[in-house]
Amino acid sequence: MPSNRALIIGASRGLGLGLAQAYLTRGWDVTATIRGTARTPLHDLKDKLRIESVDINHHDQVLALRERLARDHFDLLFVNAGISNGPGETIGEVSTDSFTQVMITNALSPMRVIEEFGALVPTTGSIAVMSSGLGSVADNEAGGWEVYRASKAALNTLMRSYAARHKGDTRSLFLIAPGWVRTDMGGPNAGLDVETSISGVVSTIANHSSKPGLHYLNYQGKTVRW
Repeated sequence: MPSNRALIIGASRGLGLGLAQAYLTRGWDVTATIRGTARTPLHDLKDKLRIESVDINHHDQVLALRERLARDHFDLLFVNAGISNGPGETIGEVSTDSFTQVMITNALSPMRVIEEFGALVPTTGSIAVMSSGLGSVADNEAGGWEVYRASKAALNTLMRSYAARHKGDTRSLFLIAPGWVRTDMGGPNAGLDVETSISGVVSTIANHSSKPGLHYLNYQGKTVRW
């Protein structure tokens, strides 16, 4: 019986690498992407999965990868992308270039990937994108991370628009909030390690994979307020 297949965009380290490892452990056939050609921790798994290269901020590279994978199908497409400026930098202080880069990387580029690769996900499959609890407008009571919050809120809105355009779609769509995780972005003081977060993420997707429509969930499977 063929194994399930996952395409993980952005898996060179951190949460994306954790996703690749988790799905391999569960017996999935994994294709995972890196940027550029430099060796990354993902290369330690090169004998167990397929590695592709793409910088999702370069649309021509996205289109080229789509062409290379044109004959494939994936039960799960998971887009993992995220950068941030300084957490204390306000909207009045951030440079235009920095704001633009965060918004492109966190909102525009992930959605472009979903637009291009969605056709490779069958009607029984799932499409997920790494969001954040900081993307919740309703839960923004403490402030901070202003530009990052805005980018993830934009991502959430664009994904909701995608779902609205695909009413009747039987696939499951996910915005995933992985929690505050000890990664290069999350820093050493974060409360979660990658394995704990990703184990929860994978279980959450599995538990909701038969439920069509868009779900904004955290790694514990709890609904996040918009």
